[in-house]
Amino acid sequence: MSSLSLAARDASTMLRRNLLHARRYPSMTLNLLLTPIMLLLLFVYVFGDVMSAGIGGGADRSAYLAYVVPGILLMTIGGTVVGTAVSVSNDMTEGIIARFRTMAIHRGSVLIGHVVGSVLQSILSVVLVGAVAVAVGFRSTDATVLEWLAAFGLLVLFAVALTWIAVGMGLISPNAEAASNNALPMILLPLLSSAFVPVDAMPGWFQPIAEYQPFTPAIETLRGLLLGSEIGDNGWIAIVWCLGLTVLGYFWATSKFNRDPN
Repeated sequence: MSSLSLAARDASTMLRRNLLHARRYPSMTLNLLLTPIMLLLLFVYVFGDVMSAGIGGGADRSAYLAYVVPGILLMTIGGTVVGTAVSVSNDMTEGIIARFRTMAIHRGSVLIGHVVGSVLQSILSVVLVGAVAVAVGFRSTDATVLEWLAAFGLLVLFAVALTWIAVGMGLISPNAEAASNNALPMILLPLLSSAFVPVDAMPGWFQPIAEYQPFTPAIETLRGLLLGSEIGDNGWIAIVWCLGLTVLGYFWATSKFNRDPN
């Protein structure tokens, strides 16, 4: 077998390992999945009329549901990758990586297995949260097939970017608790974005915090694709953020993994 075939085989084995772990220990995934679902229900059914009126849409809960769903979907990805950071940290601290280093397996297959497994879990989580959104009334009737494909591509690209960052966070964490704390910005940043209210409606001093971060352009792009609103420059800005975070996370994670002797 060629080296590429061996690498693909080893990465596939590591992917199956991570998926089996996720299936056997679903509590963390479920806990992280419940957060965006609870926020969706809370903001729609408790605050929906008031929030809709506050952003100029009138007291219309359905209008606010359409506004908030794109942000909730990207928040779901941010929450899911927290579990990736914890999983990587566990592998590094429980001795299994030291065992892998003594075996004739492709060195990068361990990280690739984590990344691919996390992206698959993120997309599955997005589908589940999206199903809840549809069940409570969300509709995207104006989106074309091409726009749906573009939206799916953006979600996958965003999941890849955040997953590599989460892998790096897991590698630098001494234990699972620290990994969870280090990855907390993945959950907090969506709350400080345009997920729940437009940036223009925020206080002037706070607007740069909401605008100049990866979640806001991604949310606005996804919102435009699903609802037919203006995307403007947010599309290419979101792609640049995703590619930049992917490259940063990849080199950070691989350099740390290759340097770590344990």
